[in-house]
Amino acid sequence: MRNILAIALAAMPFAVAAPATAQVAPAAPVVAAPQLTARIEEVLTILKGGGDYDATFAPPFRAQVPREKFAAVTKQLTQAAGAPQRIASVRAVSPYAAVVTIACERAVATLQIAIDATAPYQVSGLLLSGVSAAEASVGAVDAALAALPGTTGFLLARLDDGGPKSIVARNADRAFAIGSEFKLVILATLVRDVAAGKRRWEDRVTLDGSERPAGGWARAAKGTQVSLRDLAAKMISVSDNSATDILLETVGRSQVEAMMPVVGIAAPARSRPFLTTAEVFKLKAVSALADRYLAQTEAGRRAMLAGEIARMPLSAVPSTLFADGKPVRIGELEWFFSPSDVARTLDWIRRASASGPAADVRAILAINPALPPATASRWTYAGYKGGSEPGVMAMSWLLQAKDGRWYAVSGSWNDSAKGVDEMRFASLMQRAVELAVP
Repeated sequence: MRNILAIALAAMPFAVAAPATAQVAPAAPVVAAPQLTARIEEVLTILKGGGDYDATFAPPFRAQVPREKFAAVTKQLTQAAGAPQRIASVRAVSPYAAVVTIACERAVATLQIAIDATAPYQVSGLLLSGVSAAEASVGAVDAALAALPGTTGFLLARLDDGGPKSIVARNADRAFAIGSEFKLVILATLVRDVAAGKRRWEDRVTLDGSERPAGGWARAAKGTQVSLRDLAAKMISVSDNSATDILLETVGRSQVEAMMPVVGIAAPARSRPFLTTAEVFKLKAVSALADRYLAQTEAGRRAMLAGEIARMPLSAVPSTLFADGKPVRIGELEWFFSPSDVARTLDWIRRASASGPAADVRAILAINPALPPATASRWTYAGYKGGSEPGVMAMSWLLQAKDGRWYAVSGSWNDSAKGVDEMRFASLMQRAVELAVP
């Protein structure tokens, strides 16, 4: 399961120095160096299909992002937003770094750019941090989602004491394959344990050396220790699959399954047994194994998971499993929640984390808000989780407005025939969050 909005061309850290004392006068506005301004115009030209790639980008950047890879992302951007047209705004972070918005035919793209501070002042970092669609209302966003191929669902809800109250909804109670959004239920189970004093964020898990799916602990040595906080942070912020499976094993499959109705999953049976990412990959990789698994009762499936599926090495899953971009049994082998289910889960986490040690989960959800900075700044709080695989995309936010009220935005898109346009979906969902500000 992949984390969406990992559309970065290259990482670009921004450092902001704190003032020395409270009495320091307000800093003068940061002004972009002329070399930065020139490079921004060159990047726009390259996005339009012209320019000199090698002259604009520094060698270390080109080593990470060859011209072909850049062209592929440019094509994806153009498909989602239309042709890039002009620089809409530049906000300098330093003389040699800025946040740039580019007006495209159907959307606005946000880029973070940095150049070397010495000649020849080439671009050393570039991050596509968001694409905001041009729709003028949340209803128009939902209409655009409805027009996508396959099936979509959407919900904007206000979170009151009595639970989510729908503001805009379509197919909100329909269950979709949701990719990595299933990890919210694991997180909720951990939050419940922390709130009850059964676990602490600082508790450490000792790994047994087992091979795990991709992530920071995929091949961690036996005896490696990692805190629950680190596992949860990586599971949510970068959708680390190794962290996910470790946490699921730690809190217990049965406990996570019992948690589904508690957080408000309307049809929990469809996601039982609650699979690890490794189990899903194994089943999707071997068609005959999947056929036998799906033919079983729930008890029979649990027996297979504990037996032959557990014994099957992860190395038997080909690295090319999703390489062709085609959906693989997304209607059968997945986790199935509706937008309303996800909103209720986020609301449960919100209420459970209002105070005490469980409150730390809010910082975890906010590590990667998956929003352009300008949109995120319009909310007091933005927590996020999404998920995707070929044919599947889901994005959901827990949001607090500046007046203190809470909201949830959740959307899902399934297409069993072909891969979905992730950037287009992301641009629409981000626009919904922008427009939902009360």
